[in-house]
Amino acid sequence: MTTNTATSVLSSAAVRPLRTLDPGGPLDDLDWLDEVIGDARVVAIGESAHYNHESYQLRHRLLRHLVERHGFGAYAMETGFTEGHRTDRWVRGGEDRIGEVLAHGMTSLMGLWTPMRALLEWMRQHNRTAARPVGFHGIDLSGSNLSLLPGLDAALDYLAEADPEFTVDPDIRKTAAAFAVPSAFSFAQAVAAYGGLEPAKRDALTAGLSELTARLEGRCLDYRRRTGAVAYERALRSLRLAVTIDVNVRAMARGERESAFYNRDAAIADTVEWILRREDRIVLAAHNGHIQRWPARFPGMSPASTMGLHLADRLGEDYRVIATTNGRGQTLNTGADFYTGTLFTELEPPEPGSLDALMAASHGGPFAVDLRRLSPTDTATVRAVSTQRYGTFSTELNPLEAFDAVVHLPRVTAAEPDDDAIACSPAEVRERFQD
Repeated sequence: MTTNTATSVLSSAAVRPLRTLDPGGPLDDLDWLDEVIGDARVVAIGESAHYNHESYQLRHRLLRHLVERHGFGAYAMETGFTEGHRTDRWVRGGEDRIGEVLAHGMTSLMGLWTPMRALLEWMRQHNRTAARPVGFHGIDLSGSNLSLLPGLDAALDYLAEADPEFTVDPDIRKTAAAFAVPSAFSFAQAVAAYGGLEPAKRDALTAGLSELTARLEGRCLDYRRRTGAVAYERALRSLRLAVTIDVNVRAMARGERESAFYNRDAAIADTVEWILRREDRIVLAAHNGHIQRWPARFPGMSPASTMGLHLADRLGEDYRVIATTNGRGQTLNTGADFYTGTLFTELEPPEPGSLDALMAASHGGPFAVDLRRLSPTDTATVRAVSTQRYGTFSTELNPLEAFDAVVHLPRVTAAEPDDDAIACSPAEVRERFQD
């Protein structure tokens, strides 16, 4: 451990080394996790950037510990809510091809990686013998946050069963399909296609979604009686998230990124609460910027309320946050060439004064720090930190308020694409991964 100054590193007492990131390895080095979570019902595990191999491994290992030692019954992840139902059926033993599940039961490219396959296979195997199965839930907007069709189609299919005599205006789906895209690679095309719609068509779509939502809500007692509560509530949640996408694409078309972030994080916090009404304890996996109890300060944006702030306000001590920091290696490319297939870029050394730099200087391997149980000296050291790196950019942050614990990954690498998942993906995804 580096010991150049008393204020540049954490003491050895604060460092809780992790002997391995292997999800199948022994779990006896995770006693710090028991102390962090207490009796909390939602334990959020963050990542600095998406698609890193080590982040997937860490979450898998912590999930296994929380399931086996503490009885957690759900894994809720930053991926589409509607699509996640397909993944949940598979981990509970359903018939499906795993490549199709990874490609279409998850959104925003989250499922296209071999460590994600390993996590789902572990869940499925666990559920074969466990007295209490572990469910999978998506928390995010469907259609990679861009397309209304998955959520809208789920609601239309439900209405066809619950209210077959009701005729839905076909122009609602027709207009939604005009800016639907096959994957996250088509973000710019989706926003441009929406911007190219006639204002009257945009307004009619918004009005039509509002009327469909009102119909489901107003006839809830009749519909629940006809189909059961589970099908009704899932359809209504899917539709409400589709409404959020409609609001967000309107905002993005006029250049309002902040409104889209506010709306999205409030909506995914609502979805976590929706899951919590059905599950006793949840492991929540999402980007640090969503789970933190601190406003998001992304480049070009004013501070915005995060999902973590919403959940902390609603759940109090039932919400705990474990963030991650990274040292060197590869991270998600946030440049425009991401959309043409350059998914990763090299990480520069952490900036001095950042949480990443403090963690990197404090220990050479993977380790955890329980921010709630620091000595006064270590507390002062962390309090002096004012930024954290998210992928390739840094953001202002107070770690002591934002997180309960931090895990440092000294080197992160690009996750390995899963060949089966890529083969089952839309053509534009296959083309990007062939480049």
